[in-house]
Amino acid sequence: MTESKLEIVMFPWLAFGHLIPFMNLSNELAKRGHKISFLLPKNAEIRLEKLNHYPNLIKLHKLTIPHVDGLPYGAETTADVRGSLESLLATAFDELYDEIKSFLQNLKPHFIFFDFAYWIPDLALEIGGIKTLCYKVVCPAISSIALIRSPVKTTFMASTAAELVKPPPGYPSTTVVLRESEAKLLSSLFHEYGKGVTFYERLKKGMTGCDAIGMETCREIEGTFCDYIATQFEKPVLYTGPVLAEPTKGPLEEHGLSDWLEKFQAGSLVFCAFGSQMILEKKQFQQLVLGFELTELPFLLVVKPPQGTNSVEEAFPEGFKERVQEKGLILDCWVPQLEILSHKSVGCFVTHCGYGSMWESLALCDCQLVLLPCSVDHILNARLMEQQLKVGIEVEKDENDLFTKENLCKAVKCVMDKDSQIGCLVKENHMKWKELLSSPGFTSNYIDNFIKELHGLLVEKI
Repeated sequence: MTESKLEIVMFPWLAFGHLIPFMNLSNELAKRGHKISFLLPKNAEIRLEKLNHYPNLIKLHKLTIPHVDGLPYGAETTADVRGSLESLLATAFDELYDEIKSFLQNLKPHFIFFDFAYWIPDLALEIGGIKTLCYKVVCPAISSIALIRSPVKTTFMASTAAELVKPPPGYPSTTVVLRESEAKLLSSLFHEYGKGVTFYERLKKGMTGCDAIGMETCREIEGTFCDYIATQFEKPVLYTGPVLAEPTKGPLEEHGLSDWLEKFQAGSLVFCAFGSQMILEKKQFQQLVLGFELTELPFLLVVKPPQGTNSVEEAFPEGFKERVQEKGLILDCWVPQLEILSHKSVGCFVTHCGYGSMWESLALCDCQLVLLPCSVDHILNARLMEQQLKVGIEVEKDENDLFTKENLCKAVKCVMDKDSQIGCLVKENHMKWKELLSSPGFTSNYIDNFIKELHGLLVEKI
């Protein structure tokens, strides 16, 4: 049974932060001979096609995302819409129900992997013969805090920040938690995210109804959180380990970055990237760029234009561009993050602590880490990295969750100063975790065990 090949459908949420991890896992499964049908929006095909290393086994099936009033025409992923419109995109996503039902009825795969499509478990039961795995590509800490904590009697909004910040009963950690000012961010979980469903309901229903929960993590780092989730949802939690794409050499030349990076001494440059969805307010953007200037170190910043602006240059502080033009480069386009992190000139990575960036920084680079999270799940990732793993320094914020140029500069200097005790400590810890995560067989063993557990689920009566 364990030698038989699986047929799996991948149906991730319409965001590249979900599509890419699902593709990375698809490659690992296809490498072992398993067949994948990958469901994705049309406008994501070009980017995902480049990441498909086994096109003979991974078949991309393009979906036509229905138009919903209020969405820009042609919007198919979160990269195409403002955050305020994501709920409408989720409505369009849910309207794929009939198309997905027809596809599954015709294919009859062994498994469908999903994350935001909370209706998949019921659909699979209706069709019969299909197992469902809710595959989480965010930190288990957010699942164990936000999804286990049910809203109190009236509404979540009626709770005080002090109540929300208190860990739920049996929670496995006292360090990876939110401060009172940050706990207010959890209120967004109870806003509508799709027609007639909140974000909280969408995630919890999927995890409650599925046959098993998959986690893109390893037991050595987040095992206690996964054990807690398994206990609360009373179902198996399967580990894939951190599934990452391998860096390549070509993209730096394609983007014209190679020559620019070569100008600087080894380990001297600060690289900052905030992902495809994080958009700063203009004042925070200005504090960010002024903070890098204050370090007096060369820097490469990749960031979206701030709110209310059409370009990053439009938001530059007066005289900033002229002052930093020799050693500062700011881009608002996609760049090959892994290849940049692997470049010898990069000595510090200022990260928003997205889950993919967290694993890339831990397992694939030698840079010193400075943590600057904004959303609730990224904050929890930062707490894990600073307080439990002790591999980076989080930028200090005020009571309104805002950072200053001085505090950003202070954090960068703290890890980059060769005489800094904290800098030496986080570097030593980072190297220990990198050695483990990149050790021979570490990733492949997790994937092999994951596949064995999938076969085990098939043995159970469907």
